[in-house]
Amino acid sequence: MDKKSDKYGVKKARWNLGCFYKDINDSQIDADIQLVLVMMKNFYTDYKGQLSTKLGLALVDYDKINCLLNKLYCFLSLKHNLDISDTPVSAKSNNVSRVLQKATSEYLTFFDFEVVSMEEEIIDQLTVIDAVVAKYRPMINDMRLEKSHMLSEEVEIALNKRSSFGSETWSEFFGVMEANLKFDFCHRQLTLADMFYVLSNNHSADVRALALKLINDELGKIFAAYSAQTLNVIVGEKAVEDKERGYQSPMSVQNRSNGVSDAVVDNLHIATKMFASPLVKRYYRLKGLLMNIPTLRWSDRNASISCLKGKDKKISFNQAFNLVVSAYNDFSPTLAGLVVTMLKDGRIDAVAMPNKHTGAFNLSTVLPGNYPVSFTLMNYRGSGRDVMTLAHELGHSVHGLLSGAAQGTLMSHSPTALCETASTFGEMLVFDRFKSELVKSGDKKRLLKLLMERINDTINTIVRQIGFSNFERRLHGARRWLSVHEINSIWIETTKSLYGQEGEVFTYENINHLWSTIPHFHRPFYVYGYAFADLLTSSLYAQRAAIGSSFEPLYLDFLRAGGSKSTTDLLKPFGLNLENLDFWVKGIKISLEDLIIEAENLCCELGFDVPRSEPLLLPSSILMS
Repeated sequence: MDKKSDKYGVKKARWNLGCFYKDINDSQIDADIQLVLVMMKNFYTDYKGQLSTKLGLALVDYDKINCLLNKLYCFLSLKHNLDISDTPVSAKSNNVSRVLQKATSEYLTFFDFEVVSMEEEIIDQLTVIDAVVAKYRPMINDMRLEKSHMLSEEVEIALNKRSSFGSETWSEFFGVMEANLKFDFCHRQLTLADMFYVLSNNHSADVRALALKLINDELGKIFAAYSAQTLNVIVGEKAVEDKERGYQSPMSVQNRSNGVSDAVVDNLHIATKMFASPLVKRYYRLKGLLMNIPTLRWSDRNASISCLKGKDKKISFNQAFNLVVSAYNDFSPTLAGLVVTMLKDGRIDAVAMPNKHTGAFNLSTVLPGNYPVSFTLMNYRGSGRDVMTLAHELGHSVHGLLSGAAQGTLMSHSPTALCETASTFGEMLVFDRFKSELVKSGDKKRLLKLLMERINDTINTIVRQIGFSNFERRLHGARRWLSVHEINSIWIETTKSLYGQEGEVFTYENINHLWSTIPHFHRPFYVYGYAFADLLTSSLYAQRAAIGSSFEPLYLDFLRAGGSKSTTDLLKPFGLNLENLDFWVKGIKISLEDLIIEAENLCCELGFDVPRSEPLLLPSSILMS
C-alpha cells in the first residue's frame, strides 16, 4: 500500500499470522493435520471406556488436541476472511474441515458420552483427588446438563460426520455470494458495504432513498432466494434435531448455552417491547426534527444529521488507536497494556480492501503451549463509528486474552450472551472519553452529535437485535418451508412492531429483502445476545461509582473467568440479578432514556423546539427502590 492510498494512516494495522503458519502452502499445515489425527486416534485407544480412572489424564490430552485444532481452524478462517474470493484458501479450508470433522466424530464423540454417563460419586471422588478434574469441574457440570438431550453415540457420530455437508455449507457460501454483490450507483460499481456506508453518510435524503431502493431491488433478484433457501435449510434441520433431542422450544439450546433460563430471555424481549420501543419512537421523532424530515423513511434511520455535521475531520487510525488505549488506560492499565500488544504483534487488520470480509469481528483462541492469541478485523475509514468499532473489537480481544491465559482452551469462552459484555464495556469507556472532552470544550453541537450517534447505535444493538430475534422466532415457529414473499412479510411485521406502524415514525418502502443480508440468522438465536450484553453492561458499568476502587479487579476477574462460572454467579460480586423484569428496564433507562433526555435538553439549549415527553414508566419495584 503506497502512502497516497493510506489516507487513514492504517497501513501498519495488518495481520501477522506467523504464530500459526508461514502461508497457506506451509508444509507444517499438513504435518499438523497428520499429528492431530494421530493424537485423536491415540486418545480413543487410551481412554475409551476408561474415563472413570483416567479422566484427569484424558482432559490434559483433550486440551492438547483442541489447541492444535484451534491452530488449524483459526489460521484458515483468518486467511479466508482477508480475501473471501481466494479459491485456493477456500478449497483448503473445506478439505481440512472435512478431514478433521470426520476424525473428531470417530475418535472424540465418546468423550462427551462417557463424561455425561459417569456416576456422580465417581466424579466427586476424582474432583477431590485429581487437580485437573477439579479445575475442569465447571465444564464437566455443563456437559452433564445435556444428558437428557443427547442421542445415542452412533447417532451423534453420524450427525457430526454429516455436519460439514449440511446447512453449514449454505452459510459458508453466503459470504461468497454477498462479497460478489455489486450495485451500479452514481456511475460506480459499489459493494454492499459501500452502499450501507452511503445510507449512513450521504446527506441527501433522496440519494439515501435511491441507494436503499437499489439495494433492495438487487437483493430481490437472486440473493434473497438463495438466502431464503439457506434459512429454510437451517430452520428445518434445527427443528428435526430439536424434536429428537427433546428441547421444549427452538430457543432452548441457545438459552442453555448462555447459561440463562427461557424466562430470563422472555423478560428481555418483553422489556424491549414495552419500554425500549416507545423510546425508539421518541428518539427518531427528535432525529426527524433535527433533520427537518417530519416522517422519516427507513433509508434515513442510520443517516448522520447534517445540521450537526460541523467541520469534523476524518480520524486517522493512529489517533483512533491512541484514543482507545488512553480510554482503556484511565480505567485499567492492565487492559490498556493488552490493547497495545495487539497492534505491536500484528493482531489488528484494519485496512479496507476489496474482497475482504465486509464487517468487523474478533477471533480469540488458545494455541499449543497454552498460548492465548486474539485477532481483530475491521475496515477502517476514519469515522467516529469506526473508532467505536475499534474499541468494541478490542474489548473482545482483552476478554479472550485474559480468559485464555486463565482458563486454557477448554474453558476460555464465556457463555455466548456474555461474549459481548467486554466489547460493549470498551465502547462505553471510549464514549465517556469523547463525551467528557466535548463537555469541557463547551461545544454543544458536537456533544449533541455524539449523543445522537450513541443513541442510534444503542438502538441498533438493543431494539434492532430483538427485532431480529422476533423475526427468528416467527421463522422457527412456522414449522414449514417459507417462500421469499412470506419471509418478507414476517420481516416487515416484526420491524413495525418495534418501530411503529407505517407513518407513525417511519415509512417502510424498499425494506422487504433486507433480512437476506444478515448472516447472524445462520446461528439461530445468537442475535439477542447483543441486546442482552448491552443492557447487562449498562447496569454493570453503572456499578463503577457504587463499588469504587474494587470495581477494576472484580471486572478483570469477571473477564478471566471465561466459562468457569455461570452467568448468574459472574454477576453476583456486582450485586446484579437478571432474573426479573426490573433488571432489563433499569438497563434500558441507563442506556437509552437518560441519553435521550440529555439530547433533548441540549436541543432546547441550541434553540430547537422539542416537545417534552413523559418519563419512562417503570415497574413499581423500581419506583420504590
